[in-house]
Amino acid sequence: MEHTYQYSWIIPFIPLPVPILLGVGLLLFPTATKNLRRTWSFLSIFLLSIVMIFSLYLSIQQIIISCIHQNVWSWTINNDLSFEFGYFIDPLTCIMVILITTVGILVLIYSDNYMSHDQGYLRFFAYMGFFNTSMLGLVTSSNLIQIYFFWEFVGMCSYLLIGFWFTRPIAANACQKAFVTNRVGDFGLLLGILGLYWVTGSFEFQDLFEIFNNLILTNRVNLFFLTLCAFLLFMGPIAKSAQFPLHVWLPDAMEGPTPISALIHAATMVAAGIFLVARLLPLFIVIPSIMYIISLIGIITIILGSTLALAQKDIKRGLAYSTMAQLGYMMLALGMGSYRSALFHLITHAYSKALLFLGSGSIIHSMETIVGYSPDKSQNMILMGGLTKHVPITKTAFLLGTLSLCGIPPFACFWSKDEILNDSWLFSPIFAIIACSTAGLTAFYMFRIYLLTFEGHLNTYFLNYSGKKSNSVYSISLWGKEDGKKINRNFCLVPLLTMNNKKEASFFSKKTYKINNNVRNQTLITVGNCALNKRTFYYPYESDNTILFPMLVLLLFTLFIGAIGIPLNQEGFDILSKLFTPSINLLHQNSTDFVDWYEFFKNASFSVSIAFFGIFIAYCLYKPFYSSLLNLTLLNSFQKWSSKTLFLEKLINCVYNWSYNRAYIDTFYKKILTESIRRLSKQIDFFDKRIIDGITNGVGITSFFVGEFTKYIGGSRISSYLFLYLSYVSLFFLFLKILN
Repeated sequence: MEHTYQYSWIIPFIPLPVPILLGVGLLLFPTATKNLRRTWSFLSIFLLSIVMIFSLYLSIQQIIISCIHQNVWSWTINNDLSFEFGYFIDPLTCIMVILITTVGILVLIYSDNYMSHDQGYLRFFAYMGFFNTSMLGLVTSSNLIQIYFFWEFVGMCSYLLIGFWFTRPIAANACQKAFVTNRVGDFGLLLGILGLYWVTGSFEFQDLFEIFNNLILTNRVNLFFLTLCAFLLFMGPIAKSAQFPLHVWLPDAMEGPTPISALIHAATMVAAGIFLVARLLPLFIVIPSIMYIISLIGIITIILGSTLALAQKDIKRGLAYSTMAQLGYMMLALGMGSYRSALFHLITHAYSKALLFLGSGSIIHSMETIVGYSPDKSQNMILMGGLTKHVPITKTAFLLGTLSLCGIPPFACFWSKDEILNDSWLFSPIFAIIACSTAGLTAFYMFRIYLLTFEGHLNTYFLNYSGKKSNSVYSISLWGKEDGKKINRNFCLVPLLTMNNKKEASFFSKKTYKINNNVRNQTLITVGNCALNKRTFYYPYESDNTILFPMLVLLLFTLFIGAIGIPLNQEGFDILSKLFTPSINLLHQNSTDFVDWYEFFKNASFSVSIAFFGIFIAYCLYKPFYSSLLNLTLLNSFQKWSSKTLFLEKLINCVYNWSYNRAYIDTFYKKILTESIRRLSKQIDFFDKRIIDGITNGVGITSFFVGEFTKYIGGSRISSYLFLYLSYVSLFFLFLKILN
């Protein structure tokens, strides 16, 4: 086993040849490199598979014999300053490496088809290869300086991948926003690292924790300074894991390709902040104020993520805010000291959310084939509906992923989220009430996404005539009504025709055309009694097998990965209990080893009931039949109390505006930060050009004019110049004497 650990240093470098060879090939042999495009994707998947197999072997060794293996080499030595690099293998490292490789492989397989028609196919795989290298290097790093280097590499890859379609202004702005926001957190992280080194004299984790704890116990260093250093360290994870108030970049990051959203912004890169807090938890846990700040930031992020997802129209943005909320749960667990619960939820959420993002990508991919590349339409849930008939496999996978994220047993996220909710009652009843309430909101907005996308009728705005988008297409209401009149609940095509007199007339078909999922288009010749030109309607269709295969594998993870944390006996032993144990002992943990099954099922029934209530509300509002029934009930209930109806409308509008406008945080940053900085910059620029440069230029111009004036007054006589000079000197000394 020791021999195996000696080769662990190679883990980050195994995927590295692909981006290097791709870069060199595109530079020197572009034609040959592009002709082998599928070879590069296969090589990327193969190399990452090697890392996965190696990491699985290391994880098995960790389960059998829990140990820490560290190996370092001197990088540079200068007097008392010493930089080292190396690798650090412990249970946390094994968990993260398995997560990165398994999700990474599936996303690469998915991307091979999803990006096959994109001109930047090779560039995409080059970025992905370098990202995997950076992420693996981050989680295997043995010290803070090494983590910071890979931390910045991960941020650079995120910038490149968010702005992958950089010709679109919205994507270019999104990657810049992500870059600037993360630089705020990274600057704080760098200051925290330097401050800790100044106090402890070490970057290595084990030495750092030991020295830091001794300083706290002996009071040899100012506690405020140590707290400040710890908070600055925490700023890095705040930005990277999209925690309040540096969360604003994550929804805009959805402008990148959907596989990037699944890998970077759901399972791996955003988990880097959670990983760093978990790695530094022995340092944070000796400062109660920092632990409270971590938990407070987590609970605020949960509230924001859950409420801002309520009114989103873009399917990927809705999932992004869901990711933000779930990362808040993990941060809350770490702030409570529940190391195991946080890591358990990190694993279950990663697979479930990757499944949901890949499912959304399958939907978007189908829609783009109809409307052309138009993200504002192909990602808009309001323009979807009725996709169950056309993408049944995607629908099933998406539904099961939604149930998992809602915390419905026996799916993966139920086991991990329930642990966090149970631990929150021991930590703070207020935090527990908020966490349980937002669990209901999670169920509501996730089923809102599902119902808007798959239920109801297919919105025929997406249907094209002869391969071209037509503006004269009647859009069937999601609620099965139009102008207060009921229409046929079965799917039918209802076009609007532009007549010769330029007036639009609608024709409702008496015949229902059933759509075969295996048929991608259908020809319609007549509608009602009116003869039409022969036109072809195009429909969404199920994705190819290379897109569905990763989704099905992730579906298996979503169904069964929660079993690794289920206690198998009364002592609380589970399959991976050693991997969920911190390698460096913590001072306390809220979760106990003993398992009270009665208490477990009582708490679980409470959380599941809240989730089902959220699902019920979503069905009432967004399922066509139930929403009509609810509207009728509310109308009958409030018709006699118009004041209550007005209050309810104002409350709903307030919540909707809060959610749709992102809690006005982006507006606040724009007004207070962006525009204020621009105004200040303009004022400084004016002061520099008009005042500073004006004084300098004024002295020179004044000297020039005085010289010219003196030249004409003196008449080219030396005596006149001497007289003027002595007069000037006399006046100068007289002025000084008056001042004194």
